[in-house]
Amino acid sequence: MKRVMLGAMLLLGAVVLAACGDDDEDPTATATASEPAEQRSVTLMLNWTPNNHHAGIYAAHRQGWYEEAGIDLEIVEPAAAGADAVVGAGTAQFGISQAESLLPARLAGADIVSIATLLPHNDSSLMALASEGIERPRDFEGKTYGGFGGTLERELIDTLVACDGGDPSLVNFVEVGNIDYLGGMDQDRFDFVWVFEGWDALRAREVEGIDLSSVLFIDYTDCIPDWYTPIVITNADLIESDPELVRDFLEVTTRGYEYAIAEPAETAALLLAAAPELDEALVGASADYHASRYADDGEGWGVQSGDVWERFEEFLREAGLIEEPVDVSEAFTNEFLPS
Repeated sequence: MKRVMLGAMLLLGAVVLAACGDDDEDPTATATASEPAEQRSVTLMLNWTPNNHHAGIYAAHRQGWYEEAGIDLEIVEPAAAGADAVVGAGTAQFGISQAESLLPARLAGADIVSIATLLPHNDSSLMALASEGIERPRDFEGKTYGGFGGTLERELIDTLVACDGGDPSLVNFVEVGNIDYLGGMDQDRFDFVWVFEGWDALRAREVEGIDLSSVLFIDYTDCIPDWYTPIVITNADLIESDPELVRDFLEVTTRGYEYAIAEPAETAALLLAAAPELDEALVGASADYHASRYADDGEGWGVQSGDVWERFEEFLREAGLIEEPVDVSEAFTNEFLPS
């Protein structure tokens, strides 16, 4: 799961209306939880092709929990512009995004809000073949990073290397885009890459048996901030106009991730049923990996901290990655998570 978004937005589904009852049915009778009177048509746009970050959503969807809550959910893969723009425009009611795109999007006028985090901590790492001898950030001196050429990539690596006593000017950068990272490293095109530990690194290390080293972002939060990626987003207009829908959607989504925490094997099977093109061994290993990482001990799933948002916003601003301050109190909320 490389850090770029692909694909095109699928057509939005038609509104599904509840079936009418018999003529002698009491028209004033209220619907049960399993037979809602009306299904609300909802679109969720992913940030990437299906993977274990999305497992709780698919677990809830495949078991009919959204439908029970009166939500006819369509899950679509990302548009070229990404979920921020589509959700900001109201074309999709919900989306999966990341803090590093949400804050600039808000500055650009997209009134989007993070309503939950899929993971409480950033699972990113800088991955290399073990033969490169990279054990810590200063070991990147003299090595070549293969990425997408983004300013955040360079700023993070420069900061990590300098913080660890190294010279960032000795790190080389090449733009490689969306390619097979392991193949590129084998061919000596570059030496290290930015991945998620619970997907790309896990696939290489546990599924393919490759000897790797990883510099975990979370191990260096004295140098760089932790931040929320991925996150669930919605539009501020929807929060104002239909808070009940936002609350219902998050209640079911939370139930899905609680299921993924408690039942990783069953969750893996449900994700594979929805996306059979995925590698079964990888999905199973990733489900086990994420089960203990979807929520911190003693914390509910999805909860976000203002301190985390503030430190990340400050990092982006001081690095020149955003030109103006962003009021993070308007950028996220825990209001709609189940109490």
